[in-house]
Amino acid sequence: MSYEFEIKHQSKISIGVKELWDYRELFYFFTWRDVKVKYKQTIFGFLWAILQPLFMTLVFTLFLGESITQKTQLSIPYPVFALSGMLLWSVFSGGMSNAANSMVSNANIIKKIYFPRLIIPISAILVTLVDFFIALIIFIALLFFYKVDINYVSILYIPVSLLITCLSAMGIGTFLAALNIKYRDVRYVIPFLVQGLLFLTPVLYPANISPNPFVQFLLKLNPLSGALELIRSLFTGYFINIETVLLSLISSIVLFIMGIVYFRKTETYFADLA
Repeated sequence: MSYEFEIKHQSKISIGVKELWDYRELFYFFTWRDVKVKYKQTIFGFLWAILQPLFMTLVFTLFLGESITQKTQLSIPYPVFALSGMLLWSVFSGGMSNAANSMVSNANIIKKIYFPRLIIPISAILVTLVDFFIALIIFIALLFFYKVDINYVSILYIPVSLLITCLSAMGIGTFLAALNIKYRDVRYVIPFLVQGLLFLTPVLYPANISPNPFVQFLLKLNPLSGALELIRSLFTGYFINIETVLLSLISSIVLFIMGIVYFRKTETYFADLA
């Protein structure tokens, strides 16, 4: 008796949860491999996860911290405010960039064996979560250093803010990953995209920095705005703008669906073009 097996991808509009679960060991393999490669032969090692957001926070505190605090009447020390934004921004920017380049970086594996291709960009985003939890320790220490009152109930919002951030990073990252396979110019566009988005996202400034209602609406549509609102609710006296959270959540879901659909639509020729 002979058997015939057909290997084919899931529906183009499905993330393929069952198939991803069947290959769940690969998440650990790719994530841990990327973590080791990232910090291999570095002097500071995992400290880079702390130094990068701290450096950006220090620069903006020295040059813009006082003016932003006065203009927006921040009720908390600016370094604490800025570092809270940099924590999520590092997850988003790093995850998006890693995911966008992941398919090209793993071209040799894609050509040799079959497995759900989505595992690669998802694992690239999971790497940034390792950095997040390392940097979170320094952030907590900074809260106690500045004696900022903490709303401990809001700690429950941190997983939600991470979910919104990861959905956004995965949506854009998978779209760029699929595009990068066909058009290698994309890898040169990614750094410019990251730099531009940093200043278009209320990471280092509050969303109310502009009195223009249209500008504020655009900031609320930014998928990271809601995530930032949730993580900053840790500060006692900082009230969550529910409208911002809802609009950001919707934006992140839309980006996620668009990215997955395009990735699924084009993954059939990844092995040929990689």
